[in-house]
Amino acid sequence: MILLQLLINGIVTGCALGVVAISFSLIYSTTRIFHVAHAGVYTLAGYIAWSLSTRGVPSVLSLLGAVGVCAVVGALIQHQLYHRLERRRASHLVVLIASLGTLAVMQNLIAGIYTPNILQFHISWSQGTMRLGGVLLSYAQILTVLMGIAAYAGMMYFAHRTMLGKRIRAVASNPFLAEITRLEPKTVYVIVIAIASAIVALPGVLVPLDLGLQPYGGIGALLTATIAMIAGGVGSISGAFFLSVAIAVVQNLSLLVIPGEWSIGVTFFIFVIFMLFRPTGLFTAR
Repeated sequence: MILLQLLINGIVTGCALGVVAISFSLIYSTTRIFHVAHAGVYTLAGYIAWSLSTRGVPSVLSLLGAVGVCAVVGALIQHQLYHRLERRRASHLVVLIASLGTLAVMQNLIAGIYTPNILQFHISWSQGTMRLGGVLLSYAQILTVLMGIAAYAGMMYFAHRTMLGKRIRAVASNPFLAEITRLEPKTVYVIVIAIASAIVALPGVLVPLDLGLQPYGGIGALLTATIAMIAGGVGSISGAFFLSVAIAVVQNLSLLVIPGEWSIGVTFFIFVIFMLFRPTGLFTAR
């Protein structure tokens, strides 16, 4: 029974990480920026929703408010930071350091405003549980799985069936040609980071419903999501999502044989294996 519970918990965690991975993949494959500050946006979402809910705002509106704020923050980071660095011909290393600095500022501001202690959502329905067979799941966990599947399906449809999605794919494929053909890559970059920031706000709110809020909790999620993105194939939405689920399941099942503090080592072991035998990723995007 514990095996089944760990398996389901891994799927729940994987769905949340999968959304982080596909949003990060969207940014990196389009802009080629290693947007480490994405972890700060992920963390910010939970605190925005917590602030709204403690003031009596309904849960759905709190989630939508967090999504909107994160989209604006992501767009501002691109327009006011990355775009300015690009105009000054900053190297990729300088951009990475700037992103790390932005993450540090966001985390410390959150810790300064809300304290570094763990905060819990006081939403009655999120504490409810449902037993499916021999597995116990909270309503927050069920919503996380549904959210992950919906976000993955929505991103697949957006990327392949909408004009904006095709425009983003064209810019990602060849920014120089996109500039010549007036697809306005700089505008696309702002849109992409805004969309990715809005998407990552979903697990940023739903995961803390179950585990609580921590100012520095986004780093671990981004690290695992980045590994899943690379192992799944940069630019592949399916690769990023399904590798996230697979890694989370393996991490949880490894608790049967190794201590919990060593489970992160399993993630890096999987990553090294993929890089040795499939360096381009499992689902290499065309």
